[in-house]
Amino acid sequence: MQGLDIFSTCPQSRGQRQETYVQHVIDAARWSEESGCTGMLVYADNGLVNPWLVSQVIIQHTSSICPLVALQPVYLPPYTAAKMVASLGFLHGRRLWLNMVAGGFPKDLVALGDTTPHDVRYERLIEYVRIVQALLRGTEPVTFEGTYYRVHGLTMSPPLARELVPEIVISGSSSAGEAAARTLGATPVAYPKPASEEIAAASARDGGRRGIRVGIIARDDPEEAWRIAYARFPDSRAGRITHRLAMKMSDSQWHHELSALETRPATPDDPYWLGPFQTSSSFCPYLVGSYMRVAQELARYIAAGATMFILDIPASREELQHTMTTFGLAVAPANGGPVRDPPAGAREAEPYGV
Repeated sequence: MQGLDIFSTCPQSRGQRQETYVQHVIDAARWSEESGCTGMLVYADNGLVNPWLVSQVIIQHTSSICPLVALQPVYLPPYTAAKMVASLGFLHGRRLWLNMVAGGFPKDLVALGDTTPHDVRYERLIEYVRIVQALLRGTEPVTFEGTYYRVHGLTMSPPLARELVPEIVISGSSSAGEAAARTLGATPVAYPKPASEEIAAASARDGGRRGIRVGIIARDDPEEAWRIAYARFPDSRAGRITHRLAMKMSDSQWHHELSALETRPATPDDPYWLGPFQTSSSFCPYLVGSYMRVAQELARYIAAGATMFILDIPASREELQHTMTTFGLAVAPANGGPVRDPPAGAREAEPYGV
């Protein structure tokens, strides 16, 4: 999509059947590539399949999309992470993006013996990324003396081709994350508030590339879109309890900021919907409604500086096509054309993995 990088999200292994999970990953990766996505986010946490191995599956069954690999420093030393990127680049000639994760589920970090405070984790992350970037650029042996990491005369072999050096993405919901992204020249990504609030906040920022994480359900008929949304993410008492418990335990700023918006009612006139987040069905807000209404909201996020969008796990090939139709409408004015009616014929697809 001209001027934008759009990423889908890879199906998680948690709750999946071993016999079918790999095929789910392959299907979602192919749908994403067919739809024109730049790449696919691959999650990492203690309870999921290793994201590097999942990324190799994605690479082997597609021709161009870039895995956006979640990389938590407590899982891999910086040399090992750089070696993974260089090795996949050497074997497949495919570029990766790196989603640097400073946090995670608190119990996961405690289990790994990491009790580092929230903001200090971003200080550590800056050192980590600097070593990884220096190794992958490969202009000279890397020597680095930091508070958390030290290397001396370290080189990367096989070297990574210059055009395969990864883009770096960092959570920018907190001030510490935003500062780390600025320091590293990385793209800060946040879970967005309603577009009106994002536009108001944009004037206080210093510009630069930004990303948001958002799900989309759009159709010709807004009532159909909302019906699909409620069917895919039904309200549940158990889900709301899980969400409240997670909020109490989390030190993540985005979690608490979105939770503060929970009293917003879902209405046909307002596409911003927190239903999946409130029931722990998804981490991100959703935009729901007609193609035109959702496109208008996306255009407002773009006007507020968003150039990267990370979507939720795709429900189906057709669902991604609906989403990309909406993005096409959203960027039409920027390309010099009028906002136009979407192509006819797109109808509800059978949900995948629900």
